[in-house]
Amino acid sequence: MPRPLTAALDPYRRLFAVPGARAFTAGNLVARLPMGMFSVSAVIMIAERYGSYALAGAVPAAGLAATAVVGPLTARLVDRRGQARIAVPAAAIAALGSLTLALCVHVRAPAWTLFTAYVLTATTPNTGGMSRARWAYAFRGPGADNAAALHTANSFEQAADELCFMTGPVLAALLCTGAFPEAGTVTGAVLLTGGILLFAAQRATEPPPRPPAPGERTRSPLRHRGFPSLLAAFCCAGAVFGSMEVVTIAYADRLGRPGAAGGILALLAAGSCLAGLAYGTRRPADAAGPGEPGEPGEPGEPAGPGETREPAETAQAARFLRCVAAMAALMLLPLLAAATGRLTLLAPALLLAGMATAPTMITGMSLVQAHTPAGRLNEGMTLAVTALLAGIAAGSATGGWTAENWTANTPATAYTVPLAAAAAAALAATAQRRAA
Repeated sequence: MPRPLTAALDPYRRLFAVPGARAFTAGNLVARLPMGMFSVSAVIMIAERYGSYALAGAVPAAGLAATAVVGPLTARLVDRRGQARIAVPAAAIAALGSLTLALCVHVRAPAWTLFTAYVLTATTPNTGGMSRARWAYAFRGPGADNAAALHTANSFEQAADELCFMTGPVLAALLCTGAFPEAGTVTGAVLLTGGILLFAAQRATEPPPRPPAPGERTRSPLRHRGFPSLLAAFCCAGAVFGSMEVVTIAYADRLGRPGAAGGILALLAAGSCLAGLAYGTRRPADAAGPGEPGEPGEPGEPAGPGETREPAETAQAARFLRCVAAMAALMLLPLLAAATGRLTLLAPALLLAGMATAPTMITGMSLVQAHTPAGRLNEGMTLAVTALLAGIAAGSATGGWTAENWTANTPATAYTVPLAAAAAAALAATAQRRAA
C-alpha cells in the first residue's frame, strides 16, 4: 500500500483500535441502514398503490415531523437511563409502525391510516447520535490527540450516514420494484430491530447514564447562544435532502426510468461519503471535543452575553459557513443538468453536489458538541438530527407537491426546491456565524 494512503488511513486505524469499537460499529451500521430505506420505500410503495406523489411525500413528512417532537425526549431518556435500556423498546415500537404502514398500504387502507402508522416510527432511536456519544466517551478528556481522534470519529460517522443513504435507496428501490412495493419497508423494520439488538449488546463501550443529581440544573442546549440558528441551518439542509429525494424519484418517473432513481440518489450520497472520509484525515487545529460541564467560557459551555467565545468555536462557525455556502453553490448543478432532460448528466451532477454535504454535517456536529454539556450530549446531537429530520419532512412534502403540480411540462422545475433550501441554509449559517 502506498505510504501516502497508509498515512491517510492512520487516523481511522486509531479509532478501531479502541476495544469494542468494531462490534458496536457493526451493529450501528445495520441499524442505520434502514434510515436510507424507509423514506424511499414509503414514497415508492404509496405512489405505486395510491397513484399520488403528493400523498407519497406527505406521509413520510408527517412521520418525520412527529420525530421532531418525540426524538429529543427519547434522547433525553437515553442520556439519563442508558442506551441499551431505552433504544431497544424504542426501536421495537418504530418497527411496529413500519410494519403497520406496509400492511395499510398493501390493503389500500384510507389515507389517514398511513399517517397514523408512520407517526409510530417517531420513536426510532438516533443510532448515529448514540454512536457519536460512544466515540466521545472513548476519547474524553483534554488534549489535541483526543480532539483530533474525535474529529476523525465524527467524519467516519458522517461517512457512515452517507454510506447508508447511498446503499439504502438502491436496496429500497430494488426491493420495492423487484419484489413487491412493501418489501423495502418490511426489510428495513427487520434490519432496524436486529441492528439495535446487536448494538445494545455491546455494553463495554456504552457511556454511563447521567441521571440528574438532586438540585442539579443544566442549561438546555436550546438556551445557548448560536444554537437556535445552528438548528435552523440543519433544518434547511434537511429540506435539501428531503426535496432532492422526492424530486429525483418523480423526475426519473417522468422520464420513464423509475427504477433508476435509487442509483442516481446513491451518487449524491457517494459524493458525500468520499468527501467525508477525506475530510476525516485532516487534523484541524481548532478541533474541539465534546462539551464538559463547567463555567461559561470552558469547552462545551458557550459564553453568555458579554463573555468571550472560544477561538476554536469561532473558527468552527466560520468553517461551517464556508461549507454551507459551497453546498448551496453546488446545488445549481442538478438544476442545470435536469434542464437537459438527460439522466446521464444528472447522475454526475448529483455526485459533485454531494461533495459539500459531509463536510457541512461534520463541522455542524462539531459545533453541536461544542454547544452541549457532556451530560446532555445525546440530547444535543438528537436536537440537531431532529432539526435535520424536520427539514427533510418539509422538503419531502414541498418537493412532492411541486413535482406533482408545477412540472407537467418542465420536470426540472422541481429542482429549484433543493436549491432554495440550500440558499436558506447559507443564510442561517451566516446568522450562526454572527452569534459565534
